Amino acid sequence: MRAADVVRGKDRRNAGLEDLGAGRFALRCDLTFATVTSILNESERLFAPHESIGIDMSGVAQADTAGLALLLEWLSRARDAGRQIAYENIPPQISAVAEISEVAELLRRTQGSGAD
Repeated sequence: MRAADVVRGKDRRNAGLEDLGAGRFALRCDLTFATVTSILNESERLFAPHESIGIDMSGVAQADTAGLALLLEWLSRARDAGRQIAYENIPPQISAVAEISEVAELLRRTQGSGAD
């Protein structure tokens, strides 16, 4: 897929994690069992040089419990690496599952922090 396809909104379901520069990223895909492993693998390389990471999820159309697991995994890895991570526009499906799972407060704490 070409970067121009992501910008124009083509094939957003499979677009993945877009590097916006300076520790800012945009998710432009579904966050489901089918996608989260590849997104996690991609994020390892993309996040490595940054002390502070911001992720905009406004491009996520569908999400399931695997999406929540990914966000929690990123929180854990950021904490272990001494990084800060901030989530913007968390999909309602993930927020609902986080409330039921009693981890919503963990996600709320990330809102408002920024990237480097």
